[in-house]
Amino acid sequence: RPRPDLLTRAGRPPRPLAAPPPGRVGGVGRGRGRAWGLTLGSASSSSNLNINDVLGNYSLTLIDALDTLAVMGNSSEFQKAVKLVIDTVSFDKDSTVQVFEATIRVLGSLLSAHIIITDAKQPFGDMTIKDYDNELLHMAHDLAVRLLPAFENTKTGIPYPRVNLKKGVPPDSNNETCTAGAGSLLVEFGILSRLLGDSTFEWVARRAVKALWSLRNNNTGLLGNVVNIQTGHWVGKQSGLGAGSDSFYEYLLKSYILFGEKEDLEMFNDAYRNIQNHLRRGREACNEGEGDPPLYVNVNMFTGQLMNTWIDSLQAFFPGLQVLIGDVEDAICLHAFYYAIWKRYGALPERYNWQLQAPDVPFYPLRPELVESTYLLYQATKNPFYLHVGMDILQSLEKYTKAKCGYATLHHVVEKTKEDRMESFFLSETCKYLYLLFDEENPLHKSGNKYMFTTEGHIVSVDERFRNSLWQDILPEEDSAEKIKPNELKAVNFSSNCNRVPDERRYLLPLKSNYMRQIDRMVGLI
Repeated sequence: RPRPDLLTRAGRPPRPLAAPPPGRVGGVGRGRGRAWGLTLGSASSSSNLNINDVLGNYSLTLIDALDTLAVMGNSSEFQKAVKLVIDTVSFDKDSTVQVFEATIRVLGSLLSAHIIITDAKQPFGDMTIKDYDNELLHMAHDLAVRLLPAFENTKTGIPYPRVNLKKGVPPDSNNETCTAGAGSLLVEFGILSRLLGDSTFEWVARRAVKALWSLRNNNTGLLGNVVNIQTGHWVGKQSGLGAGSDSFYEYLLKSYILFGEKEDLEMFNDAYRNIQNHLRRGREACNEGEGDPPLYVNVNMFTGQLMNTWIDSLQAFFPGLQVLIGDVEDAICLHAFYYAIWKRYGALPERYNWQLQAPDVPFYPLRPELVESTYLLYQATKNPFYLHVGMDILQSLEKYTKAKCGYATLHHVVEKTKEDRMESFFLSETCKYLYLLFDEENPLHKSGNKYMFTTEGHIVSVDERFRNSLWQDILPEEDSAEKIKPNELKAVNFSSNCNRVPDERRYLLPLKSNYMRQIDRMVGLI
């Protein structure tokens, strides 16, 4: 049940990595702390917030990679890693972390590993832990409680972006946060609430989503990318699919898939309609007609007018999201655009200017978004073209990013210079999606269980226990929405659906060759 003392009366940042450019959402870096198999950062980096407020000094890489070991069927290493987490990791630290990153990387992975350990079917092999007493669930609960102060003293219900794990919200904390950072907590917080039977966590996360949703523009229906949590005024007026916005849309759909709350699907459908109306440029159909290839651009949330001529690498997740709602044709086109950029550079620059046909921000931190969409498109179409794409990506990673003790961020996609940093999402997402792309017989595909990937690539089983909350009497407003069964997903407002991919095209190129060449010209390949 919600604890009033914790709440107010109101109820691939960007993730900046090495330097100024935005990454996935809200001003995030990857911080110091012991990583699994390597050390990321040191005492000298503790003052560098661009690094320190993400890693949190709590073995981030080890935790983030837990379910990757399970998916790969490596039970001995999974069990060893889980025991290491239980025995050595503590969140009782004087460490300031990003609420979003701590939630998707650490909280999400702890919950995923707990679900794997306690699964009676054990589809990935014997991943049980001797004498396991829900330690990972308790750790997840402890971390979430330490994140709750971010939701206090905010007049809108939108959380502060950062919190100190020991002291709460820092006194000089920023009142500005990004849409994705504040609005992408519902899956992990909702799972935790439903496993514990404590509505607090889902309640604060859902309140933040509703607060952001209420701030969308009346005319366009669009949201900006940076908001003031006290006033509700939009500081960043850019509406797009990349940094600062991406996972907000992703979690509207995924929280519906997991929890069955009809209002989540209604918000997603409304958002998707407005994205199609205001952000999509190019010809109406992906694989027929005249005109430019479809492209999603960044616009002003109030007017729908173009704001700039760049897209960022995080937007490459969107074809995968379109696959989940059945808009496979449009997904094929957008994916082909990002793959063409990859072919040109052997990586995806963090920001690419489609008008200048050149990177605006030239580094590549081993992000997974293109691999994720490739994997999901292959699952939807079974077209071998996507195996070719995966092999191309894999060979590029081996050629340009492999280092003595892991894989390194590319500092410059043209010059192929490296940085001494391997982000935790490389193991939790990039490697996992590549592995699953080629492993047709993986239990995740063959066991009969239904799984969903979080925005950090952690697997969560889709089952009835997450569709039954225990607090209907406490939160009648939240639970009055009609529940929809998992197989009744009917998203609307998309331009096409998976039925438009006929059988005879399964083993041809997913795009007609003239449209493929058009995209190659668009990025300067030919």
